[in-house]
Amino acid sequence: MLNGRELVVDTMSEVHDLLRDLVDHEFWNLADHTTRPGAIYILGRQQVVENRERVRVMCGTPDLTVVFGNSAEGSTTSIDQCDRVLGLRDLIQRGHLLLISGGDLPTDWPYLLHEHFITRILDYEDNLREIAGQQHMFEQTPKPYSFLLLNGRARPHRRYILQQLDRSGVLAQGLWTQLDGRRCDMRQFPGDSGNAEIRYLPPEYEVPRYHGYSRQDDYPHQCIKHEMFAGEWGEIYLWGRPYRDSYFSIVTETVYETAYSFRTEKIAKPLAIGHPWICAANAGFYRDLRDLGFRTFDGIIDESFDEIDDAKDRMDRIVAVVQDLCRQDLDAFLREAAPICKYNQQFLPEFIREHRKDFPGRFQQFIQSHARS
Repeated sequence: MLNGRELVVDTMSEVHDLLRDLVDHEFWNLADHTTRPGAIYILGRQQVVENRERVRVMCGTPDLTVVFGNSAEGSTTSIDQCDRVLGLRDLIQRGHLLLISGGDLPTDWPYLLHEHFITRILDYEDNLREIAGQQHMFEQTPKPYSFLLLNGRARPHRRYILQQLDRSGVLAQGLWTQLDGRRCDMRQFPGDSGNAEIRYLPPEYEVPRYHGYSRQDDYPHQCIKHEMFAGEWGEIYLWGRPYRDSYFSIVTETVYETAYSFRTEKIAKPLAIGHPWICAANAGFYRDLRDLGFRTFDGIIDESFDEIDDAKDRMDRIVAVVQDLCRQDLDAFLREAAPICKYNQQFLPEFIREHRKDFPGRFQQFIQSHARS
């Protein structure tokens, strides 16, 4: 019960386990479920997609509170799904449909932020084993690569940073991937928008469980992520060797062009394994990460790009910072960065524990603050 009301939760919602002690009823198929009068509902994405008309009816029922639990998506994807794909913007802006999001959203949208991705990185035994095995990462120098740069889906900012690093000659110093060769809409970046060649990690740097995947070499300009990871969330797994053999990570987060922060497994991986990083993300990403309690590398790396609103200007500055860092004494850089990396690595499990513990209380306050008058 929640404030004397029944809580009914979709078993596929990402927050189902976090609210288990408060749940009165569960369902896995809304079409077969009889609506409970006066209840609070949390619906996962698939049930909203399959039952859009019923969801609209439920949102129009005054004694029901309906929450779209979609913390596996955040920011631009969430906005696009709710607006263009599902047509729910009117319900959201009237406060008839509440949201649980994995990233920041417009301030006039009633949403509760749940850090779905950062809180998952330590849930895998494979990851814990790799983290424990990298205790001497900072002592093992020199390293064969200056940086590690992992790119999955084709996005304009990822394509642009690869092109700029290549033109400057710096890309050759890195260990990098490009798992999606499809064309990109480069309107915000003056780069080549055409097809690109797929680039894999060398086998010794790939997560062992994916050594046997079927490469789509006959289709070089497609996205091969699903084939490579056998349809599962392969990006979540850590393999220590590419981090041990490089001085820092360049993280190209999912969200870049907008003002909304969305933290995924991409930034969680260097935080967890204790690797220095530079992140290409939205303006304010570093500020928001520090607000959560993590530390960044200001004073060692010039992070002023985090305050640049223009997408191209911000990326050009990030590229310049990477170029400058690659010309420095990277062994000395690693020694300076080590205390920050170790702090983040130690803080991460504490953050996860507190975020999960606090979620039921935050959810209760969220429901109370958005009660219909």
